Amino acid sequence: MIRVLIADDQELVRTGFRVILESEGDLEVVAEATNGVEAVRQAALAKPDVVLMDIRMPELDGLAATEQILRRPSPPTVVVLTTFGQNEYVYRALRAGAAGFLLKDAPSSRLVAAVRAAATGDSLIEPSITQRLVERFAEPVSTPGIPARLAPLTARELDVLRLLARGLSNQEIAMELVVAETTVKTHVARILTKLVVRDRVQAVVVAYETGFVRSQRPR
Repeated sequence: MIRVLIADDQELVRTGFRVILESEGDLEVVAEATNGVEAVRQAALAKPDVVLMDIRMPELDGLAATEQILRRPSPPTVVVLTTFGQNEYVYRALRAGAAGFLLKDAPSSRLVAAVRAAATGDSLIEPSITQRLVERFAEPVSTPGIPARLAPLTARELDVLRLLARGLSNQEIAMELVVAETTVKTHVARILTKLVVRDRVQAVVVAYETGFVRSQRPR
């Protein structure tokens, strides 16, 4: 079973997410939190595998709660719940170590997929969020060709990075490239090592910051 903590100050949101998640046989909501303080406490007590973290909450916001949770030994994976109007908060959450982002109005299938992906060390990233964040806060490089920071990556690893930037999961990338999912996991691990980043979300940020993703789009 994948153990989930839902942190959101809106009861209807928590209830809706609980119903969706617990309709799946492999997902269990082990705790809820109405503010950041409760989220930190419940993360320690209930020991969830995944935390669905809202950003704007009373007493302690989701960003500060995420930072506190991820500073502890063997922390759960944090997936940030967001809307299109919270760019600054989400960017800081990414830097704090959040593993992914999910729009609050995403379809139920997306929510379930995001939780499962996070529990296995994968991420389901909303590409529209990542792109907007980096375009607003980063200074992308516009030089032609492969950016110097990506030079250590092989051609296949660049293919995988490009698909990561589109928000695809390991399974989806495997289908796109017609390879085994274990092969994709190996490529992702090598990408993280070569780019010296913590997780795939930060790898996506590098792809945007260097201009690699935009430079690969048809003109």
